[in-house]
Amino acid sequence: MDGAPEGAVHTAPAPARTLFGTDGVRGVAGEFLSAELALALARAATERLEAERPRVLIIRDTRESGPMLEAAVAAGVAAAGGEALLGGVLPTPGAPLLIGRYGFDLGVVLSASHNPYEDNGVKCFGGDGFKLSDAAEHEIEQALAAPPAPRREVGGVGPLHGALEDYLRALHERFAGLDLSGRRIALDCANGATHRAAPEIFRRLGAEVDVLAAEPDGRNINAGCGSTHTETLAAHVAAGGHDAGFAFDGDGDRVLAVDRTGAVVDGDELIALAALHLRAQDQLPGGGVAVTVMTNYGFHTAMADAQVEVATTPVGDRYVLEALRERGWALGGEQSGHIIDMSFVPSGDGIAAALLSLEALGRDGDLARRSAMAKLPQRLVNVRMADREALAGAAAAIAGDVEEAAAGLQGRGRVLVRPSGTEPLVRVMVEAPTAGEADAVCERLVAALGSAAGG
Repeated sequence: MDGAPEGAVHTAPAPARTLFGTDGVRGVAGEFLSAELALALARAATERLEAERPRVLIIRDTRESGPMLEAAVAAGVAAAGGEALLGGVLPTPGAPLLIGRYGFDLGVVLSASHNPYEDNGVKCFGGDGFKLSDAAEHEIEQALAAPPAPRREVGGVGPLHGALEDYLRALHERFAGLDLSGRRIALDCANGATHRAAPEIFRRLGAEVDVLAAEPDGRNINAGCGSTHTETLAAHVAAGGHDAGFAFDGDGDRVLAVDRTGAVVDGDELIALAALHLRAQDQLPGGGVAVTVMTNYGFHTAMADAQVEVATTPVGDRYVLEALRERGWALGGEQSGHIIDMSFVPSGDGIAAALLSLEALGRDGDLARRSAMAKLPQRLVNVRMADREALAGAAAAIAGDVEEAAAGLQGRGRVLVRPSGTEPLVRVMVEAPTAGEADAVCERLVAALGSAAGG
């Protein structure tokens, strides 16, 4: 669906799934996501490649289960006759960037993004730098049902030296014209994959950098820090006289910003800022931007005023990417901070998005005086269910309540109730002309969900 949301309600069903979700295979490491499963997935993914000796890049975040899963994936690649190259700890967007630079046939990222350390995940990028299609993931799952074919020749495993520097060099080349000298920037690295890359590139561009949550110990990734916990960064920026702050998630494909007053700036505002900047520079291919159903209605109004076309997709960066590819556009993303600029890399890239935001503001820009869009008050509540099987049923049970709430906001706001694609949550989002009305409607729907779930 394209353009501004019509009416007030979008009720999305839970996606059909087996192993792969909206962002790869994810679960508790050592339990659902065992070494055996990781090995089997890697073997199946490698065997479907056409190259005689496929070259597979493997990178990871800082979770304590990362080295175990890295070894398992590497073993699966080698067992299928491929060559596994280990890039170590690197933000997720490093995978498509390195695939493009070195011609890898497959890239595997081991991360559960913003989830706690107990979880981990396996997500795959194809030789074109894009995440695997639903069809490709289905093929891999189907291959797991059959015993692997015996092989006389096996592949190899080795390090990929200089992966971090390759990523930093690409960032520096893209933002070579951005002079951050005299800027004081705070970075919250979530004790995750950006803990070395983010501070280094900001320093190379001249900024005075103050770093938080950059001492990973395997268990503190996303723990009270990063893009899902911006409170500490907001207080730090407001009290420390910083020009701005940026909070990344565990794998570095998301970012949220904080202005000098401590106000949090979400992905909607950052995308709007980037869209208007790139359009003014005649660097917005196709003159359009892709966002999801979660995007604030104020974004659509601002883009309409600026004559920037908007495509609206289901939640998930893979759907944003699909829309961008279909239309030949470059910029898109999500309110959560997944921001994609395909002119740099076909993936959400938190560090690149932060630098693009500063580029858009200009030399004397002030994030606190941003004016790219006016947000409609929005309330979002995540209601946890007992398990994933309860998600669709609970959302369906309150369909009447959702329709009633939507009717009450017709022409003035909107309601979205949708099961999460990655966690046992039902997300309830309400936008209304006032914060009080948004809160009241959201609370009624959350209570209805609780009753439907027997809570």
